[in-house]
Amino acid sequence: MSSNSFAYNEQSGGGEAAELGQEATSTISPSGAFGLFSSDWKKNEDLKQMLESNKDSAKLDAMKRIVGMIAKGKNASELFPAVVKNVASKNIEIKKLVYVYLVRYAEEQQDLALLSISTFQRALKDPNQLIRASALRVLSSIRVPIIVPIMMLAIKEASADLSPYVRKNAAHAIQKLYSLDPEQKEMLIEVIEKLLKDKSTLVAGSVVMAFEEVCPDRIDLIHRNYRKLCNLLVDVEEWGQVVIIHMLTRYARTQFVSPWREDDGLEDNEKNFYDSEDEEKEKSDKKRPYTMDPDHRLLIRNTKPLLQSRNAAVVMAVAQLYWHISPKSEAGVISKSLVRLLRSNREVQYIVLQNIATMSIQRKGMFEPYLKSFYVRSTDPTMIKTLKLEILTNLANEANISTLLREFQTYVKSQDKQFAAATIQTIGRCATSIAEVADTCLNGLVCLLSNRDEIVVAESVVVIKKLLQMQPAQHGEIIKHMAKLLDSITVPVARASILWLIGENCERVPKIAPDVLRKTAKSFTNEDDLVKLQILNLGAKLYLTNSKQTKLLTQYILNLGKYDQNYDIRDRTRFIRQLIVPNEKSGALSKYAKKIFLAQKPAPLLESPFKDRDHFQLGTLSHTLNIKASGYLELSNWPEVAPDPSVRNVEVIESAKEWTPVGKTKKEIPVKKFYSESEEEDEEEEEESSDSSDSESGSGSESGDTGSSSEDSSEDSSSGQESETGSEADVECKRASQRSSKTKRKSDSEDGEKKNEKSKASESSSAESSSMGESSSGSESASESDGEPAPRKVTQAKERKPQQERHPPSKDVFLLDLDDFNSASTPVALPPPALSPSLVADLEGLNLSASSSVINVSTPVFVPTKTHELLHRMSGKGLAAQYCFPRQPCIFGDKMVSVQITLNNTSDRKIENIHIGEKKLPVGMQMHVFHPIDSLEPERSITVSVGIDFCDSTQTACFQLCTKDDCFNVNIQPPVGELLLPVAMSEKDFKKERGTLTGMNETSATIIAAPQNFTPSMILQKVVNVANLGAVPSGQDNVHRFAAKTVHSGSLMLVTVELKEGSTAQLIINTEKTLIGSVLLRELKPVLSQG
Repeated sequence: MSSNSFAYNEQSGGGEAAELGQEATSTISPSGAFGLFSSDWKKNEDLKQMLESNKDSAKLDAMKRIVGMIAKGKNASELFPAVVKNVASKNIEIKKLVYVYLVRYAEEQQDLALLSISTFQRALKDPNQLIRASALRVLSSIRVPIIVPIMMLAIKEASADLSPYVRKNAAHAIQKLYSLDPEQKEMLIEVIEKLLKDKSTLVAGSVVMAFEEVCPDRIDLIHRNYRKLCNLLVDVEEWGQVVIIHMLTRYARTQFVSPWREDDGLEDNEKNFYDSEDEEKEKSDKKRPYTMDPDHRLLIRNTKPLLQSRNAAVVMAVAQLYWHISPKSEAGVISKSLVRLLRSNREVQYIVLQNIATMSIQRKGMFEPYLKSFYVRSTDPTMIKTLKLEILTNLANEANISTLLREFQTYVKSQDKQFAAATIQTIGRCATSIAEVADTCLNGLVCLLSNRDEIVVAESVVVIKKLLQMQPAQHGEIIKHMAKLLDSITVPVARASILWLIGENCERVPKIAPDVLRKTAKSFTNEDDLVKLQILNLGAKLYLTNSKQTKLLTQYILNLGKYDQNYDIRDRTRFIRQLIVPNEKSGALSKYAKKIFLAQKPAPLLESPFKDRDHFQLGTLSHTLNIKASGYLELSNWPEVAPDPSVRNVEVIESAKEWTPVGKTKKEIPVKKFYSESEEEDEEEEEESSDSSDSESGSGSESGDTGSSSEDSSEDSSSGQESETGSEADVECKRASQRSSKTKRKSDSEDGEKKNEKSKASESSSAESSSMGESSSGSESASESDGEPAPRKVTQAKERKPQQERHPPSKDVFLLDLDDFNSASTPVALPPPALSPSLVADLEGLNLSASSSVINVSTPVFVPTKTHELLHRMSGKGLAAQYCFPRQPCIFGDKMVSVQITLNNTSDRKIENIHIGEKKLPVGMQMHVFHPIDSLEPERSITVSVGIDFCDSTQTACFQLCTKDDCFNVNIQPPVGELLLPVAMSEKDFKKERGTLTGMNETSATIIAAPQNFTPSMILQKVVNVANLGAVPSGQDNVHRFAAKTVHSGSLMLVTVELKEGSTAQLIINTEKTLIGSVLLRELKPVLSQG
């Protein structure tokens, strides 16, 4: 990246001048060169006079025109003396434009620039930050070794400047000084270390770029700034994000152990399923289970939102980070973002498709759902078409090959001949990789031999030749057909391929091969060199296998080759003659001539050209060119043992010294500035203090002081339970909840008079949350994955709390009261960005305790229990197991679904030590197991209870049901209706909640059924059979309402069945859990429709 261009783009004045700049028009005389030069001379003289004028307006106009010339790429270097005189101008606008000019030409006019160096040094003390930064940029652009000490001093001073913009330019100057004098490296590293501690997002990207240029191997400088960089990443400028992500990818590969061990461990467990217990114990001692480092998780979590960036380079950088450092099970999230980039311009498409081609070789499953996105369009350029073909070939399997072959048939007819030829090669690769379609592909290629286009025929011949090498004995007819085409095909490669095939199979076509040799002998002198070599080979093979018919022909061809103009052909002729025609001079090799010429050739491997590119980092120039480019930094291998993670811990004492009372800060700065440094620090300190004093609001917030290692680890545990199927809405909701929780804490802190009451409420809430079976990180993960507001996450214990224990409504509304209110009456409304005085006034008269009845769990409607088979008695060696969902609150945890397992001993012997062994649960899922059963007598059964936190998803919980002697893999997959608990609420509350859950939170379907199926009792029976819903009283005969909440997050699920005229009804589901809502709709619709 050019430093000059980088600096130019940053200067706001430069861009403005480029737009306003107008070049002086002049009439160019057509008489000759003299007229042209005189015209330019006059034009520049005009500008020089304007620059020497006493009026600032004339100077400003001249500078705008000069910068406009530069923007158009025209040379304005001869104006340097006139421009540099104005470097000391008192007019700031003129001075800014002069600095823009000097940055461009200071390197070319070094002597003149040195005359003004004292002016630049004075400008470094200018009160205007733009002037200070511009002076530093000009100074660093004068590439003269004599001023290196001055530059070094200026960079040191600028690195301590109060303005983040000046510090950013100091980071840019570091790279320029290092390229001018590498001996300054040690002093520059000190400045880099200082700037890396900077908290401004404006500086972060630039200093990391300087770090990558000057000392990329000094990983120790990153340790203490790692967490800060991860947390600042979202707010850094786009190109800074790219640099930081690439640096952190290299850092992660040196500091964390491989997350891919987890997958390898699972495979080993499956393979060694029947090993004895002793062997398993030995292996488990050798191989410890993988646990991800909290800092590793922090990086993966904080880069995920950037997949929604509008900048393609940022998305590509995050994609390569996930590819190189995330667990294989989580890397799939990048595929959707990369496919989105295919809507960009062709240059972006080319790079993205190259990277997808590399990924799709190793992990086909990532891109198989987006197969149609790689179909070729007629408007695509050839380079894009061939890359899409490559990806389609990599994704081909038995399931989709028939669809792809139909697509390829269309591509072969394309007017783009290069693309058509590439398609034929693709068909050949599909035939080799998928044996089931090999014959189909071969027959299709044979049909293409009759195509009118010579290039298509030639490419088909070449591919058929490679396919026939794999099974030549079965396709004698195809070889005969190709021999007939020899007269019409003129492309040298195709003719040579046919001759090679006939020569290899000359014994299978004994009548055709000699005739082909006869025809080619006639045209030998006019053939291409490649064809001549194959004619010689064919003659030699026929001489050895059928010398009676071809002896004279072969001697004739050898004589022609002896005097050919090409020395390769002359050498081959002499070699063949000595080998196959024995004489006195022949050596021992002539005895083995037949074995040499007719040896069995190995079948060619049709491999992807992207197979060997995976050792380069994705998204780099080296990966694109498939060769190591200058400046490429290789990714290191994962360490066997992770280095000490404590090196990334930062002492909290530094921030504690600068702490100021929160209330004072709010009064001094009522208006929030945009990206102000002091404001950022205040926010972090307020967050830290509120997190420590208020456990409930702390559990809903993710951000905190980056120096606290304990808080980072808790963030990691929450992110480990995040759902992989994130979306843009999830990210937006998450950010909104963080902002609102910050604002609420700030507004709450202003009420100093209520301090005692708030501390009591905080203590009670923390005591209740500690008594729960689930940790606060579980609730945090639910907030992240579902995009729910943080204040809505309240404990189940608080929900069941009697009304008289709740705080009575008072005139002032506290933060804790608002939490209760939000969780009860508006479970899905996003929190406002700030609590305005008008909003507080609106909330003053509300009876908060009365709203708690909305989410009270009611008794479920009785339905026959459905049992599901967990373990068949044949698979379990006599142990049979069934499970059912009793539809009762789980005793092991408020977020868990209760599951009853009935164990039955059908054998004739006692089964001992029945217990749950290894659990293979998806990320975030938890399971409370039953106590081991010592023994179960024959023909006896026992029922036990387990609790499973399914995280509001229908993912399967996989675990092992073990006895003393065996372990059996079993799994429980919950129906979506069992993830709910019925809720009792009034019709008024139902309508109110439904009003907040409209738009994207509402799904509906029309049901057609006989009128007798729409009686109230029938509808109630059918609905509760499918889902654990509670009936809501309704004042209308044609409207039936049901309500429930999800077990894990407590999100409301409102179901309405509205009867229409005739035999139709409208089924409406309102919930913020749109995925569960759509699944429930699909299950309810057929049940309500049937008789």
